[in-house]
Amino acid sequence: MTGDDDRSLSSLGRIALGLGLALQATEDFRDMEDTVEYAESAGVPMPETFAPLASGSMVAAGLGIALWRLPRLATGAAAGFLAVVTPTMHDFWNAEDGGSGDRLAFFGNLAMLGGVLVFLREAWRRD
Repeated sequence: MTGDDDRSLSSLGRIALGLGLALQATEDFRDMEDTVEYAESAGVPMPETFAPLASGSMVAAGLGIALWRLPRLATGAAAGFLAVVTPTMHDFWNAEDGGSGDRLAFFGNLAMLGGVLVFLREAWRRD
Protein backbone atom coordinates (compact mmCIF):
# COMPACT_ATOMS: atom_id res chain seq x y z
CA MET A 1 0.00 0.00 0.00
CA THR A 2 1.11 3.52 -0.64
CA GLY A 3 1.12 6.26 1.97
CA ASP A 4 -2.17 7.65 0.65
CA ASP A 5 -3.82 4.23 0.85
CA ASP A 6 -2.59 3.83 4.42
CA ARG A 7 -4.00 7.21 5.39
CA SER A 8 -7.32 6.50 3.69
CA LEU A 9 -7.69 3.19 5.51
CA SER A 10 -6.65 4.80 8.78
CA SER A 11 -9.16 7.62 8.26
CA LEU A 12 -11.93 5.14 7.50
CA GLY A 13 -11.09 3.16 10.64
CA ARG A 14 -10.98 6.34 12.74
CA ILE A 15 -14.35 7.50 11.44
CA ALA A 16 -15.89 4.06 12.05
CA LEU A 17 -14.48 3.90 15.57
CA GLY A 18 -15.51 7.45 16.44
CA LEU A 19 -19.03 7.09 15.08
CA GLY A 20 -19.38 3.69 16.76
CA LEU A 21 -18.42 5.19 20.12
CA ALA A 22 -20.70 8.19 19.68
CA LEU A 23 -23.70 6.22 18.44
CA GLN A 24 -23.34 3.59 21.15
CA ALA A 25 -23.27 6.33 23.79
CA THR A 26 -26.43 7.92 22.34
CA GLU A 27 -28.24 4.66 23.09
CA ASP A 28 -27.94 5.51 26.79
CA PHE A 29 -30.15 8.54 26.20
CA ARG A 30 -32.96 6.41 24.76
CA ASP A 31 -33.69 5.12 28.26
CA MET A 32 -31.69 7.21 30.70
CA GLU A 33 -33.74 5.85 33.59
CA ASP A 34 -32.35 2.35 32.94
CA THR A 35 -28.87 3.76 32.41
CA VAL A 36 -29.00 5.55 35.76
CA GLU A 37 -30.39 2.44 37.44
CA TYR A 38 -27.59 0.30 35.98
CA ALA A 39 -24.97 2.83 37.14
CA GLU A 40 -26.53 2.89 40.59
CA SER A 41 -26.47 -0.93 40.80
CA ALA A 42 -22.74 -0.81 40.02
CA GLY A 43 -22.13 1.62 42.87
CA VAL A 44 -21.58 4.76 40.80
CA PRO A 45 -21.92 7.80 43.10
CA MET A 46 -24.58 10.33 42.07
CA PRO A 47 -25.66 8.17 39.12
CA GLU A 48 -28.38 10.61 38.08
CA THR A 49 -25.59 13.13 37.41
CA PHE A 50 -22.69 10.94 36.31
CA ALA A 51 -24.54 8.57 33.96
CA PRO A 52 -25.76 11.28 31.56
CA LEU A 53 -22.47 13.16 31.93
CA ALA A 54 -20.47 10.05 31.01
CA SER A 55 -22.74 9.28 28.07
CA GLY A 56 -22.53 12.85 26.81
CA SER A 57 -18.76 12.81 27.18
CA MET A 58 -18.52 9.67 25.08
CA VAL A 59 -20.72 11.20 22.38
CA ALA A 60 -18.39 14.20 22.27
CA ALA A 61 -15.24 12.06 22.36
CA GLY A 62 -16.53 9.79 19.60
CA LEU A 63 -17.40 12.74 17.38
CA GLY A 64 -14.02 14.29 18.12
CA ILE A 65 -12.30 11.09 17.00
CA ALA A 66 -14.46 10.73 13.89
CA LEU A 67 -13.93 14.36 12.84
CA TRP A 68 -10.36 14.46 14.23
CA ARG A 69 -11.06 17.62 16.22
CA LEU A 70 -9.05 18.08 19.43
CA PRO A 71 -7.74 14.55 18.84
CA ARG A 72 -5.60 14.36 21.97
CA LEU A 73 -8.51 15.36 24.17
CA ALA A 74 -11.02 13.16 22.33
CA THR A 75 -8.88 10.03 22.31
CA GLY A 76 -7.66 10.62 25.86
CA ALA A 77 -11.21 11.04 27.14
CA ALA A 78 -12.41 7.92 25.36
CA ALA A 79 -9.42 5.88 26.59
CA GLY A 80 -9.89 7.06 30.16
CA PHE A 81 -13.60 6.33 30.10
CA LEU A 82 -13.17 2.85 28.64
CA ALA A 83 -10.25 1.97 30.95
CA VAL A 84 -12.33 2.80 34.03
CA VAL A 85 -15.81 1.73 32.96
CA THR A 86 -14.92 -1.59 31.34
CA PRO A 87 -13.70 -3.47 34.42
CA THR A 88 -16.00 -1.71 36.91
CA MET A 89 -19.33 -1.73 35.09
CA HIS A 90 -18.90 -4.98 33.16
CA ASP A 91 -17.31 -7.22 35.79
CA PHE A 92 -18.84 -10.44 34.49
CA TRP A 93 -16.48 -12.50 36.68
CA ASN A 94 -18.49 -11.34 39.72
CA ALA A 95 -21.91 -12.17 38.27
CA GLU A 96 -23.75 -15.07 39.84
CA ASP A 97 -25.41 -16.00 36.54
CA GLY A 98 -22.21 -15.89 34.49
CA GLY A 99 -22.91 -12.34 33.32
CA SER A 100 -23.13 -13.08 29.60
CA GLY A 101 -24.33 -9.54 28.81
CA ASP A 102 -21.51 -8.01 30.82
CA ARG A 103 -19.03 -10.44 29.27
CA LEU A 104 -20.06 -9.29 25.80
CA ALA A 105 -19.91 -5.62 26.82
CA PHE A 106 -16.51 -6.13 28.47
CA PHE A 107 -14.91 -7.66 25.38
CA GLY A 108 -16.58 -5.11 23.08
CA ASN A 109 -15.24 -2.27 25.23
CA LEU A 110 -11.82 -3.91 25.31
CA ALA A 111 -11.78 -3.96 21.50
CA MET A 112 -12.85 -0.30 21.36
CA LEU A 113 -10.14 0.60 23.88
CA GLY A 114 -7.57 -1.03 21.62
CA GLY A 115 -8.71 1.07 18.68
CA VAL A 116 -8.79 4.23 20.74
CA LEU A 117 -5.23 3.61 21.98
CA VAL A 118 -4.00 3.32 18.38
CA PHE A 119 -5.51 6.71 17.57
CA LEU A 120 -4.32 8.22 20.86
CA ARG A 121 -0.79 7.40 19.69
CA GLU A 122 -1.57 8.96 16.30
CA ALA A 123 -2.88 12.12 17.96
CA TRP A 124 0.40 12.58 19.80
CA ARG A 125 2.54 11.75 16.76
CA ARG A 126 0.78 14.10 14.33
CA ASP A 127 0.25 17.23 16.42
